[in-house]
Amino acid sequence: MLIALDFSAVLASWPLLVRGVVWTIGLTIVGTVLGLLLGTACAWARARNLGHRPTALRWAVASYVELVRNTPFIVQLFFIFFGLPALGLKLTPEVASVLAMVINLGAYSAEIIRAGIEATPRGQIEAAQSLAFTPGQTFRRVVLPPALLKVWPAMVSQIIIVMLGSAVCGQISTPELSYAANLISSNTFRAFEAFILATAVYLVLSMLTRRLLMWVGARFLVGR
Repeated sequence: MLIALDFSAVLASWPLLVRGVVWTIGLTIVGTVLGLLLGTACAWARARNLGHRPTALRWAVASYVELVRNTPFIVQLFFIFFGLPALGLKLTPEVASVLAMVINLGAYSAEIIRAGIEATPRGQIEAAQSLAFTPGQTFRRVVLPPALLKVWPAMVSQIIIVMLGSAVCGQISTPELSYAANLISSNTFRAFEAFILATAVYLVLSMLTRRLLMWVGARFLVGR
């Protein structure tokens, strides 16, 4: 059975597609920045070779990481958007989506960064301490840059996974790319063409994001 493809009706709705791409990129940028900050803080709290941490803090962070890494992203998103209002906290779809992406990436990046921290030679930390570096200076200047360099390719892959996972956010009416494709499909009855185009856009976004993030790693991490 041959399918007669007609992209004209789908392409005529290009403002919806552009809006969806912009929202997907925006969600990814905000989620990545805040998620990496959260993940770095959690990795610092769990790292064994950076001194002692309060037991309660380490247990709390460990529980958060295990909970997020062992539950589906869509469940986390639905809990934030549909569950939190029962506690009196009602969020817009956009805010709920960002929060879910930050929480998700924070947990995964915490373990990725912690692996890099654990691989830092103890001698580097002792050398920093001998130079009277404070624990914060030791972490920021001696431990974190080489740790990120070691794990950056894995971190880039995780960021792309989170970006692609943002497609789920359309389920709560966040106007990202998959939501736009679904809306165009409903309006034009051209589901095949709409989602072929969405697939192609996601593919391009993933490739460009990987190239950009690898350039960022080479530019700001190598040689530090």
